[in-house]
Amino acid sequence: MANRKTKNTAPASRPVTHSRSGNPAKRPVEALKPVTLGDWIGAARPRTLPLAIAPVLVGTGAARLADPQFHWVIALACLAVAVCLQIGVNFTNDYSDGVRGTDAHRVGPTRLTASGRVSAKSVLYTGLAFFGLAAIAGLGIVIRTQQWWLIAVGAVCMIAAWFYTGGKRPYGYNALGEVFVFVFFGLVATLGTTWVQSLAIPQEAWVGAVAIGLLACAVLLANNLRDIDQDRLVGKRTLTVLIGRRATQILYTLFAVLPFVALALLALFYPVAWVGLLALLAILPAIVIVWAYRKPAELVIALALTSLGSLLYAGSLFWAFITGTV
Repeated sequence: MANRKTKNTAPASRPVTHSRSGNPAKRPVEALKPVTLGDWIGAARPRTLPLAIAPVLVGTGAARLADPQFHWVIALACLAVAVCLQIGVNFTNDYSDGVRGTDAHRVGPTRLTASGRVSAKSVLYTGLAFFGLAAIAGLGIVIRTQQWWLIAVGAVCMIAAWFYTGGKRPYGYNALGEVFVFVFFGLVATLGTTWVQSLAIPQEAWVGAVAIGLLACAVLLANNLRDIDQDRLVGKRTLTVLIGRRATQILYTLFAVLPFVALALLALFYPVAWVGLLALLAILPAIVIVWAYRKPAELVIALALTSLGSLLYAGSLFWAFITGTV
């Protein structure tokens, strides 16, 4: 019998595709996988929390120079404001970057929105909840100190936190991230902490604020150096994208080292400040990694070490200020 091809009258099967919306916020919620507590903690980016604690330590120590009384309730409230704002920024950044698609292939902590494992609204509401907690703690400080003009300062801080990556024209996408970090996580956080506890700002607070701001900027540079290739692809114009790898490595090194020049200056009057040199045990390895890294994931370690170094640095200044001069 001659070979004959049997005609298949059944409709041709279509190839199976697994399409997903480019915007995780538009994916069906039922298709999302559940996340663990560890994922939520990772999304809060605990490696960055020392950047919130450091200015409160320095600011509180500087306040003792102007007022020997320790206002521990106000100090704890300042810490609550700083930590809640930091976590809020981290979650709202997760949301904004995720819905834009800029976090699709990131290295580092879990991106809840971009992973599609949780709804974008849940991430946004979490960030806003932490902003709310920061506002409550801040309002408590205002009532306690009767410095009502600080409400405007708090409002500016929250607006700046949102528009870092949120809104139609986020300034974090236009090489202004370092300016935001230096001003708000350096100057405002440190000097604000000093003011509400002593109603004065000694010059030591200014020196410490600048130093802490530079270390915070160094952390951001390490983060953006890690993400430089992805940021270029998605059109996120960070300072690192604009100036390139080599210039970023140089700038990171300057930001990481200059605070120790300030430390040497303060140690002339507050000898205990020399203890802050211990922070170099974290900062120096971070500098080596920034210059010698081969894979972006290695910069996560540099980021964590720089953040830890800022906390050690701040702790030494706090100790030096409360113990006073010899």
